[in-house]
Amino acid sequence: MKATVTPGGGLFGPQSITWRIHTESLGWPAVLRALQLQALHPRTIRGIAQNCLLDDPEVARARLRRQLAFITVRTFGTREQAEQAAERVRQVHARLIGLDTDTGTLFRVNDEENLRWVHCVETSSHLEVALRAGVPLTGADADAYVAEQRRSASLVGLRDVPADVAELGDYLDGMRPYLSATDEARDALRRSVSPQVSWRLLRLWSRSHGAPLVTQATALRPRLAAPLLTPPLALGSLPAAGALAFATLPAWAKEMYGWQTGKAAEYAAGTALRALRAAAGALPERLVAPEIRAARALMRAVTPAPGADVAA
Repeated sequence: MKATVTPGGGLFGPQSITWRIHTESLGWPAVLRALQLQALHPRTIRGIAQNCLLDDPEVARARLRRQLAFITVRTFGTREQAEQAAERVRQVHARLIGLDTDTGTLFRVNDEENLRWVHCVETSSHLEVALRAGVPLTGADADAYVAEQRRSASLVGLRDVPADVAELGDYLDGMRPYLSATDEARDALRRSVSPQVSWRLLRLWSRSHGAPLVTQATALRPRLAAPLLTPPLALGSLPAAGALAFATLPAWAKEMYGWQTGKAAEYAAGTALRALRAAAGALPERLVAPEIRAARALMRAVTPAPGADVAA
């Protein structure tokens, strides 16, 4: 579904902080950061891993693309489009169950606790990536973004979600005792930062080159495999975006994964995100996503908020 961008027919609008963040920051690092945090909740990642073939890179990438597409429609589309997209998501989730391997009990993927966790880490991730990328936001702007995202939460039936940055931080801190880097979480992290060859692509390559499939792991050379491993996604490859995302995780999350990154890595990630934001803002109009292009035009047509820097 393509979003129909209008000045007043959606959940947000040209004067919202949501539009400012989602027209200026980068979607892939934010979505991958959210996944890396989601994965630390054992039931969340088991619900994902047991219902999605994450070991197939094509399937995993398709899942992330669907998530980005949903965020795009929810952010820039009409209210009717946002509700229709959310209804499809609810229908899918309503059919899914997972197995808690720690307790041996079954759980529903659309469990309220799980939905709240997913919402909060997604909100946190888009805000954090925007700040690291240099989107000009005041403390009040950040609070407004968290508050606006309550409208997104309502689409999946959530009501009791954080209303400002302080509440969001308290929620994340309160969840830490329930989080852990399970095997599934570590596998999801590895796949988000490391390129993987799709078996489907390997089979196609094998047929076209007349080589047995079992020889492909050694037959594929880096230069030959590069187009298969890291197809361009927005402004960079999925592994590069995943590495940037990981560098922006809170220290406690990195420690759970067994990593300790210093200030140099965080500085480098911030520098890279700012450079990517500048590059995205300098793209010719024809290369900008139509929803972003339409939203920016509407934002320029209204009186800009103090400090706003709407890319042309």
